[in-house]
Amino acid sequence: MRWNLRMKAAEAGIWKSTEMRRRLAEAGLEISAGKMSALWTGSPTMIRLDDLDVICSVLDCAPSDLLLCEPEIVAARKPTPATTATSARTGARRAGPAPGRRRSRPPV
Repeated sequence: MRWNLRMKAAEAGIWKSTEMRRRLAEAGLEISAGKMSALWTGSPTMIRLDDLDVICSVLDCAPSDLLLCEPEIVAARKPTPATTATSARTGARRAGPAPGRRRSRPPV
């Protein structure tokens, strides 16, 4: 997913994060300067649905305008059949302690 907040804000005539933060506050969403900076400059790892609702209201857009799918990145992450088979074999070997080695136990 690609976060498209700055582009949607620019389309709404909002060029600075401070202006966006002010408009969000007017709509009832108080955001710290740090959180606003993270929303403005990067891609959030998490966003509350209530917050997303207010952002969409301020920008007069839908969540799909802010969260853009990137199918090419998903396709690039998909393992190839040869990689999957190799991972399954190496994962089976690493499932427990090495033969002849005991796991250490914490003192009782």
